[in-house]
Amino acid sequence: MRDLSLALRSGELSPVEHVREVLENLRGDDLNAVVEIDERAIAVAEERAAELARHEWRGPLHGVAVGVKDLFDVEGLPTRAGSALLADAPPAGTDSPVVARLREAGAVIVGKLATHEFAYGPTGDVSATGPARNPHDRERITGGSSSGSAAAVAAGYLPLALGTDTGASVRTPAALCGIVGLKPEFGTLSTDGVFPLAETLDTVGILAADAHSASVAWDVVSRPDGTGGGIQPPGISGAHVGVLVDDYWQAADPVLAEGVREAVRMLEKAGAEIFEIRTPFTGEMAETYGEIVGGEAYATHREWLATRRGEYQPETAERLGAVADRPAHAYVDAQRARRRLTAEFAAATADMDVLICATTRLRATPIGERTTPDGHPVRTSMLALTSPFNLTRWPAVSVPAPLAEGELPGGVQLIGRRLEERGILRVAGVLARD
Repeated sequence: MRDLSLALRSGELSPVEHVREVLENLRGDDLNAVVEIDERAIAVAEERAAELARHEWRGPLHGVAVGVKDLFDVEGLPTRAGSALLADAPPAGTDSPVVARLREAGAVIVGKLATHEFAYGPTGDVSATGPARNPHDRERITGGSSSGSAAAVAAGYLPLALGTDTGASVRTPAALCGIVGLKPEFGTLSTDGVFPLAETLDTVGILAADAHSASVAWDVVSRPDGTGGGIQPPGISGAHVGVLVDDYWQAADPVLAEGVREAVRMLEKAGAEIFEIRTPFTGEMAETYGEIVGGEAYATHREWLATRRGEYQPETAERLGAVADRPAHAYVDAQRARRRLTAEFAAATADMDVLICATTRLRATPIGERTTPDGHPVRTSMLALTSPFNLTRWPAVSVPAPLAEGELPGGVQLIGRRLEERGILRVAGVLARD
């Protein structure tokens, strides 16, 4: 992002040239990541170029092409959410606030990217448009639900994309595709104009090729005057890093486990102080997640499920139908347990600046596989290590794990306790260095 932004600002690269190249990439998509190209992007790029010619610069995203998960309203484009139920959706009349903020900052919205149907799944292979494919192995999942956003960035189609994260949906596809995925603290970015999955968990997030690009994008979208000035250089001397060591937090894939150990060594070498943290209540906490997201998702889909069930993908319909008869007290009990256990988690980690664990228990599995040959449930393995931090609402980022060259990608997750989004991205920057 740094080089791209400098090239655009200096005139070495025109926004029109950049956007034309991105659109060509999107038209040549062979990953099933793209669902709608916005042909108006060239005209917008011409406007951004004219502004630069007048020495008007909106910030580091001026002229930068951005893709948007197909849950966000983008003025003039339909929002179909990966579902046949919305096949005839009319074009949105306005941009969602985060999309509008990107436009204000000079970004060029180039199109819509695939999502797991209604964002209800961490695998990314359930959609009316078919499964998104991992650029590292086209027979494997991208992770979900921000499947197209992760695949498009990882494949180099474009530098930046928006996603959403209700339990895993930015961090898991980032991990499986080998890029950076930021889930901010709940409520920091508006979810207005974004099709909901579970309103008490939904979070707008960012997918980018590296930590610096994610930092630039975060600074721009999180502050009305954000121009990249809030980006901090890597450096974590004296930071307290809590390594989550209970069995719950362990990756099933030994390559991922070693990646986390290597990341911890890198942080310690950079001057961090390392502590082992135990959270024996996490299993109970995780049980509340399914109750909450299931109840809130069913409330959104109840009428459609009753009248148009056959238009859902079978797996989505089955998951929504499974919670149809859950009693109301189960949801209330889960929310109460969530508050109690979040307080316990906060107390156990109060002296930490950042926590660390794997992002997922497995790396990318074959498309359609729901249980691995050695018995690991795929959906749970892609969700279990990320969803607790939607429940606590703390910011978290997945960064590529330091793995041997040629390995399928995996992710290391950094969770902010005393550090906010810019802080955990600063830690992520340390992991990106040799």
